[in-house]
Amino acid sequence: MTTGVRRRMGVEERRQQLIGVALELFSNRSPDDVSIDEIAAAAGISRPLVYHYFPGKLSLYEAALRRAADELALRFVEPREGPLGARLLRVMGRFFDFVDDHGPGFSALMRGGPAVGSSRTNAMIDEVRQAAYEQILTHLGVGLERTPARLELVVRSWVSLAESTALIWLDGRRIPRGELELQLVHDFAALAAVSAAYDAEMAGILVGILAGEPADGPFGELVGRLGALVPGGASGDGSGGVPDGLPHPR
Repeated sequence: MTTGVRRRMGVEERRQQLIGVALELFSNRSPDDVSIDEIAAAAGISRPLVYHYFPGKLSLYEAALRRAADELALRFVEPREGPLGARLLRVMGRFFDFVDDHGPGFSALMRGGPAVGSSRTNAMIDEVRQAAYEQILTHLGVGLERTPARLELVVRSWVSLAESTALIWLDGRRIPRGELELQLVHDFAALAAVSAAYDAEMAGILVGILAGEPADGPFGELVGRLGALVPGGASGDGSGGVPDGLPHPR
Protein backbone atom coordinates (compact mmCIF):
# COMPACT_ATOMS: atom_id res chain seq x y z
CA MET A 1 0.00 0.00 0.00
CA THR A 2 1.45 3.38 -1.00
CA THR A 3 0.80 6.81 0.45
CA GLY A 4 0.01 9.62 -2.00
CA VAL A 5 2.13 12.73 -1.68
CA ARG A 6 0.70 16.06 -2.79
CA ARG A 7 2.82 17.49 -5.59
CA ARG A 8 4.14 20.99 -4.97
CA MET A 9 3.03 23.38 -7.71
CA GLY A 10 5.28 25.93 -9.33
CA VAL A 11 4.43 29.62 -9.08
CA GLU A 12 2.81 29.97 -12.51
CA GLU A 13 1.02 26.63 -12.23
CA ARG A 14 -0.48 27.68 -8.90
CA ARG A 15 -1.50 31.05 -10.32
CA GLN A 16 -3.27 29.35 -13.22
CA GLN A 17 -4.99 26.95 -10.81
CA LEU A 18 -6.30 29.84 -8.71
CA ILE A 19 -7.49 31.67 -11.81
CA GLY A 20 -9.35 28.56 -12.94
CA VAL A 21 -10.91 28.03 -9.52
CA ALA A 22 -11.96 31.68 -9.28
CA LEU A 23 -13.42 31.64 -12.80
CA GLU A 24 -15.44 28.53 -11.98
CA LEU A 25 -16.85 30.15 -8.84
CA PHE A 26 -17.50 33.45 -10.64
CA SER A 27 -19.27 31.52 -13.41
CA ASN A 28 -21.89 30.21 -10.99
CA ARG A 29 -22.31 33.18 -8.65
CA SER A 30 -21.79 36.89 -8.72
CA PRO A 31 -18.11 37.73 -8.05
CA ASP A 32 -19.30 40.05 -5.27
CA ASP A 33 -20.63 36.98 -3.41
CA VAL A 34 -17.44 34.91 -3.70
CA SER A 35 -14.90 35.33 -0.91
CA ILE A 36 -11.16 34.74 -0.85
CA ASP A 37 -11.80 32.07 1.79
CA GLU A 38 -14.02 30.16 -0.65
CA ILE A 39 -11.45 30.42 -3.42
CA ALA A 40 -8.74 29.17 -1.05
CA ALA A 41 -10.89 26.24 0.12
CA ALA A 42 -11.77 25.26 -3.46
CA ALA A 43 -8.09 25.36 -4.39
CA GLY A 44 -7.09 23.36 -1.31
CA ILE A 45 -4.76 26.02 0.07
CA SER A 46 -4.79 28.57 2.86
CA ARG A 47 -6.12 32.13 2.61
CA PRO A 48 -2.64 33.67 3.17
CA LEU A 49 -1.27 31.57 0.31
CA VAL A 50 -3.87 33.06 -2.06
CA TYR A 51 -2.55 36.50 -1.13
CA HIS A 52 0.96 35.27 -1.83
CA TYR A 53 0.02 34.88 -5.50
CA PHE A 54 -2.49 37.72 -5.80
CA PRO A 55 -2.42 40.92 -3.73
CA GLY A 56 -6.19 40.96 -3.38
CA LYS A 57 -9.52 39.76 -4.68
CA LEU A 58 -9.60 42.47 -7.34
CA SER A 59 -6.35 41.31 -8.94
CA LEU A 60 -7.54 37.70 -8.94
CA TYR A 61 -10.88 38.78 -10.34
CA GLU A 62 -9.16 40.69 -13.15
CA ALA A 63 -6.96 37.69 -13.94
CA ALA A 64 -10.06 35.48 -14.15
CA LEU A 65 -11.75 38.03 -16.41
CA ARG A 66 -8.66 38.06 -18.61
CA ARG A 67 -8.99 34.33 -19.18
CA ALA A 68 -12.75 34.62 -19.74
CA ALA A 69 -12.26 37.49 -22.20
CA ASP A 70 -9.68 35.53 -24.19
CA GLU A 71 -11.98 32.50 -24.33
CA LEU A 72 -15.00 34.59 -25.34
CA ALA A 73 -13.06 36.30 -28.14
CA LEU A 74 -12.15 32.88 -29.55
CA ARG A 75 -15.85 31.99 -29.83
CA PHE A 76 -16.07 34.41 -32.78
CA VAL A 77 -13.33 32.63 -34.73
CA GLU A 78 -14.85 30.65 -37.59
CA PRO A 79 -13.33 29.26 -40.82
CA ARG A 80 -14.29 31.39 -43.79
CA GLU A 81 -16.07 28.55 -45.58
CA GLY A 82 -19.67 28.22 -46.73
CA PRO A 83 -22.55 30.71 -46.62
CA LEU A 84 -22.24 33.65 -44.23
CA GLY A 85 -25.59 32.95 -42.55
CA ALA A 86 -24.55 29.45 -41.51
CA ARG A 87 -21.19 30.74 -40.27
CA LEU A 88 -22.81 33.42 -38.12
CA LEU A 89 -25.25 30.86 -36.71
CA ARG A 90 -22.35 28.65 -35.61
CA VAL A 91 -20.65 31.68 -34.05
CA MET A 92 -23.83 32.52 -32.13
CA GLY A 93 -24.07 28.92 -30.95
CA ARG A 94 -20.57 29.07 -29.46
CA PHE A 95 -21.21 32.55 -28.06
CA PHE A 96 -24.32 31.35 -26.21
CA ASP A 97 -22.48 28.22 -25.06
CA PHE A 98 -20.14 30.56 -23.22
CA VAL A 99 -22.99 32.71 -21.91
CA ASP A 100 -24.87 29.60 -20.75
CA ASP A 101 -21.84 28.10 -19.01
CA HIS A 102 -20.53 31.31 -17.44
CA GLY A 103 -23.69 33.33 -16.76
CA PRO A 104 -22.64 35.43 -13.75
CA GLY A 105 -19.07 35.62 -15.05
CA PHE A 106 -20.29 36.83 -18.44
CA SER A 107 -22.45 39.46 -16.76
CA ALA A 108 -19.51 40.53 -14.62
CA LEU A 109 -17.25 40.79 -17.66
CA MET A 110 -19.72 42.90 -19.64
CA ARG A 111 -20.96 45.00 -16.74
CA GLY A 112 -17.70 45.43 -14.86
CA GLY A 113 -18.59 43.46 -11.71
CA PRO A 114 -16.63 44.45 -8.60
CA ALA A 115 -14.09 46.17 -10.85
CA VAL A 116 -16.63 48.46 -12.50
CA GLY A 117 -14.82 51.50 -13.81
CA SER A 118 -11.46 49.74 -13.73
CA SER A 119 -9.40 50.75 -16.75
CA ARG A 120 -8.08 47.18 -17.08
CA THR A 121 -11.56 45.68 -17.00
CA ASN A 122 -12.86 48.20 -19.52
CA ALA A 123 -9.90 47.44 -21.77
CA MET A 124 -10.70 43.71 -21.65
CA ILE A 125 -14.32 44.36 -22.62
CA ASP A 126 -13.19 46.55 -25.51
CA GLU A 127 -10.77 43.84 -26.66
CA VAL A 128 -13.57 41.26 -26.84
CA ARG A 129 -15.77 43.63 -28.82
CA GLN A 130 -12.92 44.53 -31.16
CA ALA A 131 -12.04 40.86 -31.70
CA ALA A 132 -15.67 40.10 -32.58
CA TYR A 133 -15.79 43.10 -34.92
CA GLU A 134 -12.61 42.05 -36.73
CA GLN A 135 -13.78 38.46 -37.09
CA ILE A 136 -17.05 39.54 -38.71
CA LEU A 137 -15.16 41.76 -41.14
CA THR A 138 -13.00 38.74 -41.99
CA HIS A 139 -16.15 36.77 -42.81
CA LEU A 140 -17.21 39.60 -45.11
CA GLY A 141 -13.79 39.73 -46.78
CA VAL A 142 -13.27 43.36 -45.78
CA GLY A 143 -9.98 44.67 -44.38
CA LEU A 144 -9.82 46.93 -41.33
CA GLU A 145 -8.09 49.70 -43.27
CA ARG A 146 -10.82 49.92 -45.91
CA THR A 147 -14.00 49.29 -43.96
CA PRO A 148 -16.85 51.47 -45.23
CA ALA A 149 -18.27 53.73 -42.52
CA ARG A 150 -21.77 52.27 -42.79
CA LEU A 151 -20.47 48.71 -42.63
CA GLU A 152 -18.52 49.53 -39.47
CA LEU A 153 -21.73 50.92 -37.98
CA VAL A 154 -23.65 47.75 -38.90
CA VAL A 155 -21.08 45.34 -37.50
CA ARG A 156 -20.38 47.23 -34.27
CA SER A 157 -24.10 47.72 -33.69
CA TRP A 158 -24.66 44.00 -34.18
CA VAL A 159 -21.89 43.03 -31.76
CA SER A 160 -23.45 45.33 -29.14
CA LEU A 161 -26.87 43.85 -29.86
CA ALA A 162 -25.58 40.29 -29.35
CA GLU A 163 -24.05 41.34 -26.03
CA SER A 164 -27.17 43.10 -24.73
CA THR A 165 -29.44 40.27 -25.95
CA ALA A 166 -27.37 37.72 -24.03
CA LEU A 167 -27.46 39.80 -20.84
CA ILE A 168 -31.24 40.20 -21.05
CA TRP A 169 -31.66 36.50 -21.83
CA LEU A 170 -29.72 35.54 -18.70
CA ASP A 171 -32.34 37.32 -16.61
CA GLY A 172 -34.93 34.54 -16.68
CA ARG A 173 -34.07 32.84 -20.02
CA ARG A 174 -37.65 33.41 -21.13
CA ILE A 175 -36.97 32.91 -24.84
CA PRO A 176 -35.61 29.59 -26.18
CA ARG A 177 -31.90 29.98 -26.73
CA GLY A 178 -31.93 28.52 -30.24
CA GLU A 179 -34.53 31.07 -31.33
CA LEU A 180 -32.37 33.93 -30.08
CA GLU A 181 -29.30 32.61 -31.87
CA LEU A 182 -31.21 32.52 -35.16
CA GLN A 183 -32.85 35.87 -34.47
CA LEU A 184 -29.45 37.50 -33.97
CA VAL A 185 -28.29 36.17 -37.34
CA HIS A 186 -31.46 37.63 -38.84
CA ASP A 187 -30.75 40.88 -37.01
CA PHE A 188 -27.40 41.12 -38.77
CA ALA A 189 -29.08 40.72 -42.15
CA ALA A 190 -31.75 43.27 -41.22
CA LEU A 191 -29.18 45.85 -40.13
CA ALA A 192 -27.26 45.33 -43.36
CA ALA A 193 -30.45 45.58 -45.43
CA VAL A 194 -31.53 48.86 -43.84
CA SER A 195 -28.06 50.31 -44.40
CA ALA A 196 -28.13 49.08 -48.01
CA ALA A 197 -31.33 51.06 -48.57
CA TYR A 198 -29.36 54.24 -47.87
CA ASP A 199 -25.99 53.49 -49.43
CA ALA A 200 -24.95 51.99 -52.77
CA GLU A 201 -21.73 50.52 -51.36
CA MET A 202 -23.65 48.69 -48.64
CA ALA A 203 -26.15 47.53 -51.26
CA GLY A 204 -23.28 45.95 -53.17
CA ILE A 205 -22.05 44.19 -50.04
CA LEU A 206 -25.55 42.89 -49.33
CA VAL A 207 -25.91 41.64 -52.90
CA GLY A 208 -22.65 39.72 -52.48
CA ILE A 209 -23.88 38.18 -49.22
CA LEU A 210 -27.26 37.08 -50.57
CA ALA A 211 -25.77 35.72 -53.79
CA GLY A 212 -24.01 33.00 -51.80
CA GLU A 213 -26.93 32.11 -49.55
CA PRO A 214 -29.06 28.97 -50.05
CA ALA A 215 -32.83 29.32 -49.84
CA ASP A 216 -32.92 26.98 -46.84
CA GLY A 217 -30.23 28.90 -44.93
CA PRO A 218 -30.76 31.44 -42.12
CA PHE A 219 -30.94 34.42 -44.48
CA GLY A 220 -33.28 32.59 -46.84
CA GLU A 221 -35.56 31.82 -43.89
CA LEU A 222 -35.60 35.51 -42.95
CA VAL A 223 -36.64 36.46 -46.48
CA GLY A 224 -39.50 33.98 -46.26
CA ARG A 225 -40.63 35.21 -42.84
CA LEU A 226 -40.60 38.85 -43.95
CA GLY A 227 -42.34 38.01 -47.20
CA ALA A 228 -45.15 36.34 -45.26
CA LEU A 229 -45.74 39.62 -43.37
CA VAL A 230 -46.16 41.69 -46.53
CA PRO A 231 -49.61 41.53 -48.21
CA GLY A 232 -49.10 39.46 -51.33
CA GLY A 233 -45.49 38.77 -50.37
CA ALA A 234 -46.10 35.05 -49.94
CA SER A 235 -48.34 34.70 -52.96
CA GLY A 236 -46.26 31.93 -54.46
CA ASP A 237 -44.35 33.98 -57.03
CA GLY A 238 -41.07 32.76 -55.49
CA SER A 239 -39.77 36.24 -54.75
CA GLY A 240 -40.37 36.03 -51.02
CA GLY A 241 -40.75 39.79 -50.96
CA VAL A 242 -37.14 40.53 -51.98
CA PRO A 243 -36.81 44.16 -53.20
CA ASP A 244 -36.01 44.75 -56.87
CA GLY A 245 -32.29 44.78 -57.55
CA LEU A 246 -31.37 42.36 -54.75
CA PRO A 247 -30.97 38.64 -55.47
CA HIS A 248 -33.14 36.09 -53.72
CA PRO A 249 -31.08 33.47 -51.85
CA ARG A 250 -30.39 30.50 -54.12
